[in-house]
Amino acid sequence: MSDACPCGLGPDYDACCGRYHQGTPAPTAEALMRSRFSAFARKDEAYLLRTWHPSTRPAGVDRWQAWVKLEVLTTAAGGLLDQEGLVEFVATHESGSLQELSRFARDDGRWTYVGPVSFTRS
Repeated sequence: MSDACPCGLGPDYDACCGRYHQGTPAPTAEALMRSRFSAFARKDEAYLLRTWHPSTRPAGVDRWQAWVKLEVLTTAAGGLLDQEGLVEFVATHESGSLQELSRFARDDGRWTYVGPVSFTRS
């Protein structure tokens, strides 16, 4: 049995976000956002860069936190047939939290993270 998934949705990492980290495309913007949170928690830089939209992708991930909890607040579009979507979430780490409204878009048929529309750190 695998460890619990960092995204908080599934009890088993391999059956939850682990499958996306191994190459299965995330079916929705929310699933991609959750898998990216898990990738941050597990320090999986390759997955994060692979799922970042080419127009906003950095050369590397330079900020690692000990992410401990994720709460999805709202979603707009980002479904199976959509080309764009928004996901608002609160991600808690060892020394604070981040609330972000993120924009996602399909790139070559796969969901990618474009960037924040707005965010607040505390």
